Amino acid sequence: MTPSTDAERPGGRPLPPLAVVLAAGRGTRMGTDLPKVLCEAAGRPLVRWVLDALEAAGISERIVVVGHRAHDVERALAGLPGVSFALQQRLRGTGDAVAAAAPLIRAAGGGADRPVVIVCGDSPMLRADSVRGLLDAFTRRRAACLLGTATTDDPGGLGRVVRDAAGRFAAIVEERDASAEQRRIREVNMSTYVFAAGPLLTAVARLDTANAAGEYYLTDCPRLLAADGLVVDAVACLDASESLSVNTPEQLAAVDAALRARGRDAP
Repeated sequence: MTPSTDAERPGGRPLPPLAVVLAAGRGTRMGTDLPKVLCEAAGRPLVRWVLDALEAAGISERIVVVGHRAHDVERALAGLPGVSFALQQRLRGTGDAVAAAAPLIRAAGGGADRPVVIVCGDSPMLRADSVRGLLDAFTRRRAACLLGTATTDDPGGLGRVVRDAAGRFAAIVEERDASAEQRRIREVNMSTYVFAAGPLLTAVARLDTANAAGEYYLTDCPRLLAADGLVVDAVACLDASESLSVNTPEQLAAVDAALRARGRDAP
């Protein structure tokens, strides 16, 4: 049975979503041992921009998955209301990171239909309006999983969103696993998802490492859920600028400039 995502409390009030922020990575190309999410752009750690965007979108309960120098990340975020931490013991991919958060997702309650937003901690360009729009679309479509995507002229390094002949979501293919034809696709995965909690946890438990990186890919979860007959969709509701994540000092400088420009342009 396809789960309803308009999960409700007694009395008909919708359950609030919770969020999982992936923040365990080393950032080996940054030229520092500092956890990547603690590198600063426009005067603030990258992960703070993400957490604040989620809070502005109405998500007060946020689970941060930590790994490399976990205590440093926890200290930097200590005292933020609604923030808890899950430890990824071994950095074995995004699917493994969500598996590390699974006990906290279960403990948060709300049942199988509660919306779980998943984002990356090194994507400070994320906008609260985009998160709200994705959640609204998730509820309307009564989906088990909804991906926020964008269309860009420069998809290099990003997972491609593969659709069938009817335009329906088929799969996410990471660039290193993509064929030449798939690499020409301009619709890209933005690593911004909403899942119903129950289907998410079921899919994460089924992941394997049969890919070029030998990691557990969160991007395989939508395909698994679609194969089970659940509603999985992708909607191009994000701006291409939100794909600006940080893997190198050059990208950090670009994000810093973009955030400062956004601040100047804000009303």
